Amino acid sequence: MGVSTLRVNLSEADIRALIKGDTDEDRALACYRLCRRIDTVTLTDEERAYAEQILQIVVNGAAERVRRALAVTLKASPNLPPEIASKLARDIESIALPLLESSPVLSDEDLVEILESAEPARQYAIARRENLSESVTTALCTYGVDGAIIEALHNDGAEFNDVGMTRALDRFPTVHALKVAMVERPILPVLVSEKLAARLTGELFDRLVEKHAMPPQMAIDLATNTRERAGIDLIAQAGLQADMKRYIQQLHLNGRLTPSFVLRALCQGEVRLVEYAFAELAGVPHNKAWLLVHDGGTMGLRAIFERASMPPSLYPAFRAAIEVLHETEFDGTADDRTRFRKRMIERVLTRFQSIPDEDLNYLLEKLDYVREEAEEKRLAAG
Repeated sequence: MGVSTLRVNLSEADIRALIKGDTDEDRALACYRLCRRIDTVTLTDEERAYAEQILQIVVNGAAERVRRALAVTLKASPNLPPEIASKLARDIESIALPLLESSPVLSDEDLVEILESAEPARQYAIARRENLSESVTTALCTYGVDGAIIEALHNDGAEFNDVGMTRALDRFPTVHALKVAMVERPILPVLVSEKLAARLTGELFDRLVEKHAMPPQMAIDLATNTRERAGIDLIAQAGLQADMKRYIQQLHLNGRLTPSFVLRALCQGEVRLVEYAFAELAGVPHNKAWLLVHDGGTMGLRAIFERASMPPSLYPAFRAAIEVLHETEFDGTADDRTRFRKRMIERVLTRFQSIPDEDLNYLLEKLDYVREEAEEKRLAAG
């Protein structure tokens, strides 16, 4: 096959320069031109095979500068042959790091194998990849230095499981920055939440409670135990739970699913919690409870209210809160929930003055919070 079939600005002289150039600079320039062509033009299978043969020659025998030109030019290219990428990823650091950080053709198997014996610079490069699978992050947590693990924890494209995170915690139990990075993850495995809750204090513990769902029984135990560091708001924890039915069942078994708790949840806008609470207390399926709670008339709510053995004195407050829910229009903005909670609490407080003191204090505290939150957002908006 002739070079001319590549239809490129790559002449016979370029090929000779690449293979037998007088200087490394000449060969690196020729390599760069070939790599740019591979990365930007659609080649036929025959053309690609010919280009790959040239790349193999470069990888197997070219000088460092030439191999680096190849690595840097094709570091993010899906057209770099995987076997060449794998070989370059094991080259010296100046050549390997661009590929370890960016190459989409490196397999998870390649990355895991490299991590088993990689020096920190390679670990950091892998930690910065746009996407990391659980198998790769688990290897990083098993073999990596704490800084590289923290780098990956701050990477939103990295997926972690409880095995990897637990290994990292066990290997670096005193590294505060590692715990902070875990708490700030968008999603935290339940087992890791449990481990962190036992090791954290102060503001970081509060942040863990605020951001991630505690296992139901742990949340209940911490909220019940007055010796613990923070007063865990079980309503806020409910909003983080993936399995609401199980959470409600645990609350019921522990005697925490009280009328006051359900009213507080409704005023906080945790309507899903209220639906499941009524279903649990009334002994009916969730879908039936949903229909009765959201009945457009007055009969449905009253029926489920009475079947759940709720105190009649609280019914007006529940009715007022459900009316606010059905009257509220959401515009899809970030302020929807804040405005809804503020309006809900204010309506219940103004229409029903006989709320028990404990509930009244709770709702007033939450009202102050949502007002402060709204004011902070207003000031931030300028």
